[in-house]
Order: sequence, then structure tokens, then C-alpha cells
Amino acid sequence: MGEPNTLTRRRFVQNATGAGATGLVAPYFVPAKALGKSGTPGANDRIQLALIGAGGMGRVNLRNCARFPEVVVTGVCDVWKERRDRGVNSFKESAKPYHDYREMLQQEDVDAVVIATPPHWHCLQAVHACEAGKDIFLQKPMTLHVAEGLAVKRAAEKHNRIIQIGTQVHSGDNYPRVVELVRSGRLGPISVVRTFHLQNQGVDGIQHINPSLRGWEEPKDLDWDFWVGPAPMRPFDPVIVQDAASNSSFMDYSGGWTPGMGPHIVDLPFWALKLDFPTKTTCAGGRYVLRDVGDVPDTQEVSWEFANLAMTWSQSMVHTFFGSASMTLGIYFHAVNGTLFADYNNCRVEPETNRMEKVELEEQPLDSTGRHEKEWLDCIRTRKQPSCNASYHYKIDVALALANLSYKVGRSIRFDPTTEKIIGDAEAAQLAQPKYRDPWKFPAEYL
Repeated sequence: MGEPNTLTRRRFVQNATGAGATGLVAPYFVPAKALGKSGTPGANDRIQLALIGAGGMGRVNLRNCARFPEVVVTGVCDVWKERRDRGVNSFKESAKPYHDYREMLQQEDVDAVVIATPPHWHCLQAVHACEAGKDIFLQKPMTLHVAEGLAVKRAAEKHNRIIQIGTQVHSGDNYPRVVELVRSGRLGPISVVRTFHLQNQGVDGIQHINPSLRGWEEPKDLDWDFWVGPAPMRPFDPVIVQDAASNSSFMDYSGGWTPGMGPHIVDLPFWALKLDFPTKTTCAGGRYVLRDVGDVPDTQEVSWEFANLAMTWSQSMVHTFFGSASMTLGIYFHAVNGTLFADYNNCRVEPETNRMEKVELEEQPLDSTGRHEKEWLDCIRTRKQPSCNASYHYKIDVALALANLSYKVGRSIRFDPTTEKIIGDAEAAQLAQPKYRDPWKFPAEYL
């Protein structure tokens, strides 16, 4: 990471303030221990919270945290000045603006950070935050590559950081009752789980959805080089930066919709069935229909093999029909006694003939605003890991990363849950660790 221990705090700040709109020349970083900081608030202190990535979801997470009296917002960082200013203006009395997240991580008035940048940044920023002694609310997807997920998990463990992955539905009312029902045994043995996320963008894709963006020039207050960061450079396109949904059409910066929505949906079977890593992953699909400026597959059909069951994932950007109804997302647990269907808010069971009685489920309240963030804030105090911590979510992250890797190499990939490594495929194993664009360096020391 550019020999972080040789860079003094004074020199770091001098470099940061002199970098102008282009950020630092090299990705230097000073670990918290080098500055004699713990990054953990005392029992009676307010949690000093900062935001990295002031787009729509980042500001939502920040507001959900700031509504609690034990939180004070002290910083907002974004390489796009317009969004940075918008975030700071919501907390004028306490928040300071930052262009470079590494400078912000060095501040003593920052205990924890919300990371809501585009997914290609998640690994490096999360590792740097761990090294700076900051706790993290990390928007999903956790990372885009198998090696990135491992680096974040191990950095959190090494530096004793509290990380909550931003799969908010995990803290809703419906998922826990599905987990309870699955684990009760009433369904009987479960052999297959089917998960899906569907949308129909039509042939024109994002160009049809956002026609007003075409011809929009690069904003003068956006540092495009810093925005791209460790990912491959490409010419600016307004659709890439508009929002997370549009960004999901560009593989290098989002990984597509499989890591984009998979964490919310695949989370439920991993949780309910206590799944380990998949031993075999196969992904078929392609860019069959879409003719827009994006490059992600419009169709992905994934099969994961686990020790005692199989699970599938259907992802489409060009149709919305699955099974017997038109739905956009969901999970089916197919068992001997019946099939359980669930989505974010619903849960129903279709019994097999004479194998189980009809399951009556009470309606659940649907408002869980801020609950996921509040759990994280409470865990910062107790130093207990929240429900979607990095060690738990890492297995979900790996499964989704393996799906995209299988799609890329065009064949099945085998994974050893014991060694946490790809086996029998040297090319896939090499591609599992991304090559970052200079001067950014992948944190390989955590592997």
C-alpha cells in the first residue's frame, strides 16, 4: 500500500491539501496504530460518524444513523463536489467536507464510516478503514471478487472492527419468521432452493430508461480519475454515475445485477439453512437481448452445489415472469412436506398432499426504517458483531463472486470450503484476485 508506515501525519495532510481536484498521487495510508488511536468511542461519547460516497443510498444510511441522539455526523467525502456539498449541507453544524477518503480516515473526530461508494471501491476503502481503526457500515455488495471478500473479512478480524453489510431486509420482520419456519423442521428435508431477481428493461436497456442523460458532458466538479480509482479506466459516461441502478449495467464498476441484488435475496437461504461455501458453481448466460451502452449479461442462470442441497439463481434484465406469476424477486424452499415461498415482505407455504397442515402466518409490520443501522450502532458500543457482519456475509459474497467468475471463464468452478480456495483451475484462481489500476494496490497481505 505504498509503504504506509513511512508517511507521517503532517506529510499526509500536506499531500492531501495540495492535491487539488485530482486527489493524492499515490494511495498512501497511515494505520491507526501508527497514530496511537483506537477509533472506538467511549461509553458516554457520541459516535462520530462520517460518510464515504454521498450518492442516494449513502445519504439514506447516514440519515438513518443521524436520527439517533448518540450519533454526530463529522464528515462527508465524495470526489464529486456537488454530491459532497449536498451531504455536508444536511449537517452544516458538525460535518466537514473531504475529497480524499484517506485524509478523512486519519481524523480523530471520526469513529466510524458508512461506505456507499460504487462496488469496485468497497474492498480497498473497507480495508483502509479497518486499518485506521474505524467501524464500518458497508453497502452491498460487500466486494466483487473472491479475494476482495477475503481481504475485508480478515482485515476486520485483524483490526477488531465492527462491520455491518448493508442488506437492510435482513433486519426486517419477514426474514426472521422464514428462518424460524425453515429451522422448525415442519417443511421436512429441503433439497432445492430457487432464488431469482427479474426486471424488463427492453431491448434499449438503460438508454430507454434514461434518455435524457445522453450527451451529458462530464461535470467539471467530478474527479473522474479518482472515481474510477482501482478499476479499469474508460471514458466518462453519465449513466455510470447517475445512480446505483444505472451503474449496475457496467461490469467493471458493479459486477452487474447478480452481486447488485443477490446479497439481499440469497441472504435468506444462507441464513435459514446455515449454508457453508458452495463446492461447485456454474453460471450460464450472456448479453442476448440488450443493445445499450452497458456490458453486463442480461441473463444469468447460476447453479450452486452445497453439501446437502442445490441452489439456483435466475437473473434477467429482459423479462419478469417466474413460475406461475409475474414477480420481480423471491426465494423458493422446496421440501418433502411442502414448498415455502418468500420475498421481502411475504411468506407462504404450499403443502404437499397429506404431508403437512396448512401453515397460518400472522401479518407482520413492514416498517423497519433504520433498524439495520441501529443494530450496527449498538454493536459499536458493545463490540459484538452485528447479524450481517463480514465473517457471516463473506460466504454469500464468495458465492456471488464465484457465479460471475464462472460466467467469465465459461465453465464450472470448484471451491474447497476448508481451505477457502478455488481448486483444479489455475486460471480461475488467478482471476479471483483483481488487478488494480496503478497506483492503487490490492491489499494482498491479507491473503
